[in-house]
Amino acid sequence: MSNAEPSTESWPVLPIRERRVLGVLIEKQKTSKSPDAYPMSVNAITTGCNQKSNRDPVLDLDEDEVEETLTRLQGGGWVSKITGGRVERWRHLLYENWKVGRVELAILAELLLRGPQSEGDLRTRVCRMDDVPDLDQLRALLKPLAERKLVVYLTPPERRGTTLTHGFHTPEELQAAAMAFGRGAAEAPVAEGRSSLAEEVARLRDEVRELRDWVLELRAARPS
Repeated sequence: MSNAEPSTESWPVLPIRERRVLGVLIEKQKTSKSPDAYPMSVNAITTGCNQKSNRDPVLDLDEDEVEETLTRLQGGGWVSKITGGRVERWRHLLYENWKVGRVELAILAELLLRGPQSEGDLRTRVCRMDDVPDLDQLRALLKPLAERKLVVYLTPPERRGTTLTHGFHTPEELQAAAMAFGRGAAEAPVAEGRSSLAEEVARLRDEVRELRDWVLELRAARPS
């Protein structure tokens, strides 16, 4: 790729359902400790989309909505369906589609799952999937992503409290986010501290729900 190419790249606007499904597929691919958990069934993707932890906004999708979203993403070459087993499963094609590395994909996944956030919060959340030792390392990874417009800064980069998001928003969404985070940056650390315990409880509940769904899928796949 030449030096002039990154600034000319553009990416399609993705509706919230598409963003959430892609984020869930990346998250599961990176955090799963069992080969049965990824690629994912529609049921498992739906559960992941509707989690209350590490998701913003919180959604309430049903399996039909998720399947319709997957079909649209498949048409665009973002995901592929795996058939042949008792349950159809899905995987993302984003390493090939976006031409990014392992940690860069984790960064994009967290932005797809939560939308705009500070560099500090982003680094903490990305470390669930891949290690990013410090903010300097994160900023080194963000720079080429921003040049390629996969990441968009909402406030000036490399400053305390810098806020950013992914590059799949509508222009109107980006404008609203830039205004919101520009005004509310000073209040964010207090609000985030108060919500940390609630987020942890919600995360644990979501993990229990995922385990329950996985057990039910295993039981359904057993030969009768």
